Amino acid sequence: MIKKLSLISLFTLMPASFYFAQTTVYAYVKDQDGKPLEKAEVDLAQSSNDVAADKIGYFQFVDLKPGHYLITVTKPSFESKILEFDVTADEKRKDLGVITLNYNLGSDAGVIVIDDSANDTEDGGSSMQPTVGLLSSGRDAFQNVSAFELGAYWFRPRGVDNRFEDVLFNGVSMSKNDDGKIDFNNWGGLNDVTRYPYENVDNITPSEYTFGNLGGAVYYNTRASSYRKQTSLAYSFTNRSYLHRAIATYSSGLTKNGWAFTFSASRRWGDRAILDGVYQDAYAYFASIEKKFSDRHSINLTAFGSPTYRASNSPNTQEVYDLMGKNYNSYWGWQDGEKRNSRIRNVYEPVFMLTDYLKVGKNSNWINTVSYQFGSDARSRLDWFHAADPNPTYYRKLPSFGLLTADEFREQAQIDWNYMYNSNRLNLTNMDKSKRGASYTLVEDVNKDKTFNFASHFDTRLKDNWKLNINFNYQNLKSDNFRRIKDLLGANYANNLNAFNNDVQYNVDDPNTEVRVGDRTQYSYELTKNHYSLNISTEVDFNKWNVVASVFSSYSESYRDGKFRSALFMDNSKGKSAVYSALDAGIKGKITYKINGKNFIVYNGALFSLAPTFNEIFINPRVGDFLTPGVKNQVINSNDISYIMRGQILKLRVSGYYTTISNSTEISRYYLAVSSNNTGSYNTLVNEAMSGADKRYIGAELGFDVKVTPTINAVGVASIGEYKFTNTPNVYTFDDLNAFRSYGKANIKDYKVAGTPQKAFSLGLKYNSPKYWWVGASANYLMDQYLDFSAINKTAAMYTIPNTGGMLYDGVTPELVQMLTAQTKFDDQFMLNANAGKSFQFGKYRVGVSISVNNILNNRNYVTGGFEQGRYANFPDALAEYQRGTPYFGPKLWYDRGRTFFTNVYLRF
Repeated sequence: MIKKLSLISLFTLMPASFYFAQTTVYAYVKDQDGKPLEKAEVDLAQSSNDVAADKIGYFQFVDLKPGHYLITVTKPSFESKILEFDVTADEKRKDLGVITLNYNLGSDAGVIVIDDSANDTEDGGSSMQPTVGLLSSGRDAFQNVSAFELGAYWFRPRGVDNRFEDVLFNGVSMSKNDDGKIDFNNWGGLNDVTRYPYENVDNITPSEYTFGNLGGAVYYNTRASSYRKQTSLAYSFTNRSYLHRAIATYSSGLTKNGWAFTFSASRRWGDRAILDGVYQDAYAYFASIEKKFSDRHSINLTAFGSPTYRASNSPNTQEVYDLMGKNYNSYWGWQDGEKRNSRIRNVYEPVFMLTDYLKVGKNSNWINTVSYQFGSDARSRLDWFHAADPNPTYYRKLPSFGLLTADEFREQAQIDWNYMYNSNRLNLTNMDKSKRGASYTLVEDVNKDKTFNFASHFDTRLKDNWKLNINFNYQNLKSDNFRRIKDLLGANYANNLNAFNNDVQYNVDDPNTEVRVGDRTQYSYELTKNHYSLNISTEVDFNKWNVVASVFSSYSESYRDGKFRSALFMDNSKGKSAVYSALDAGIKGKITYKINGKNFIVYNGALFSLAPTFNEIFINPRVGDFLTPGVKNQVINSNDISYIMRGQILKLRVSGYYTTISNSTEISRYYLAVSSNNTGSYNTLVNEAMSGADKRYIGAELGFDVKVTPTINAVGVASIGEYKFTNTPNVYTFDDLNAFRSYGKANIKDYKVAGTPQKAFSLGLKYNSPKYWWVGASANYLMDQYLDFSAINKTAAMYTIPNTGGMLYDGVTPELVQMLTAQTKFDDQFMLNANAGKSFQFGKYRVGVSISVNNILNNRNYVTGGFEQGRYANFPDALAEYQRGTPYFGPKLWYDRGRTFFTNVYLRF
């Protein structure tokens, strides 16, 4: 086949050399192992037409006049190469020989980012390359810096969080139905096989394989033959969330009898990282087996999973950090001389996929995947029954409350496991049977999903410049949710009774209220969802224009089926709820205008709706099937326009964007004190819903990569955004005492969206030596990070007395209300990162070492996240809190971990 392609390419050259006095220049692009690099991009500085290498790495430029020329050859995961040559009048054909691209050592730096990818299109890619010339050469400077440098500090491009991103494996979405977010734990540790996605589109750019969302889409093709034939062994040492990582990967390539195999396995473990009491033990495996029946048909079986056991770290108030330091974690305590963490996440949700690849006719491909995912996600926590809160940072135990001194607090600042065991043992000998159950237990909130997916992708080239894509997806989900006893801590049993509401039964249909290890307690329900979606996109390529349009529609049905009949909500807790149905639709478009071969203008636009997730549909599914008041489909309208330059010396992108999100619903759960003691207060756990919230995201992005010298690159990024709420949404709560309560409007117009710096800047330098080593550093500046707020505190309930028709508390003034409800803005922060690496070649063996260090200056003042406690939603208590030197219920914060490093060594052959 390769010989035939070579002959075809040769005869293609001949007419130009016979009939024109000008010259044809050609060459082959290969990697260090001598393998062809298909779709390597070749940019000719003196021409507006770029070309791409074919399957054997061949490219050509025809009709070149005599003169001096410069070409730049690029390929994702390889170092770019610049080559200069001369064409003379007497040359009809000029052979530049073999151009070898070296592996990009930076791609093996070992940065712990799941999406650490460049766009690397392998066999089976798009059947049409646009002639406009803006070919994908991997993520640009802005996208790379956002992921590697700024992403380490929780920077989110354009303010978009995980909820609005899509990750697909062979067309199957990995988004969770409870909150819409992606759980990267499902393939954590499989860096070797997920390093380079098959397709990676950012923001609202249309995708060939899905309609996508607001934050872009990543598509992984796990076809065994698409992985590079090699064996790879790697070991990493770090101080981030674990200490050690080991990965082994083997890919056979396609054998003569049509089989291909790719296997990968890893382990991440360690218990002495930066934060106290945090440890992890996680395994991962990946298997892909392909059988190729002909050039037109093959089948691939994929299986992967990542059983993970990981301890968590607590958010704390500033008072606690001042007393204990930034490494403090309240979730653990000593037991028998070892650290035991109460908040353990134990997740294992394996995925099995069968994919059929079929080539239809000359210009069409049909890919069908069926998948099944199951397993469980269990998260532990302490529970107590008619006993004191065991949390060592409970507000009555803090020095600010006055019962303990600072030294006394430090002496008992960790969980007292012995005390809880002793309390339970005392109950064993108590003759009063009602007190013989456990005072303290360790429980697990468990989610067991069983998800069946069918994904179908069809693409065809209608004409040389016109491509059509059709995607259909069906998903069936059955989600079992419950709390179970994990450890009785020395007791014989626990009581399945609601201690906060006069010991009523959590399940009145079961007269036996004694529960033991493994038994379900407090809540048990199933969620079911059926979802259908259809996406059609098309791409048309002209001489100066490239146009992409994409439309979609989807329909879903969801319902809850309760297994416990609660004494508090007899009619709404057990049995099947009404079906909640949602219909979505949307359109996306992309227009690219080619100014010349190096300068482009690109416009993207999208308008679509987004159905609510389970967490948004049911305000508290643990107790009943109550729908969240005002829940609706979100409506997203987003537009951006970019100027892109792809030169040999300078690569540049400047973008502006404007996005609105309407009708969003946000759910929070916390302990609330509604009013002061002299006005009929009540304290309870509430589920807060803010419905009908509108947001606006506006900003500009700049990213550039300039080649200062042939070996030194300067990379700069600037992101200037404003993300804020633009209306006054309605606020409701649901709790065991009052069911639903309406609090009216939340006065949050112009409050900022929390969770990310709204402005970020980065400037870096990187030196790539011809001797196969590199070193780089970046300076990063983060601005406008805001605290997440409690919605009730922003309603009239904060300053009006309950049940009085709106009467104000004494002393209320607009100035005081503004002072008490102002949103907290954190200080701007500067971070310095550095990385270095080298590779060695010993025959067929390649060895590489690298190290990356984040936050070299050990800045511990950067708040990566936090939230306002909603405990006091009334003026007297809120004012007293404000006037205290140290508030009882200050914001809960997470701080950056300071200086972290990641070292990696690998062997490939």
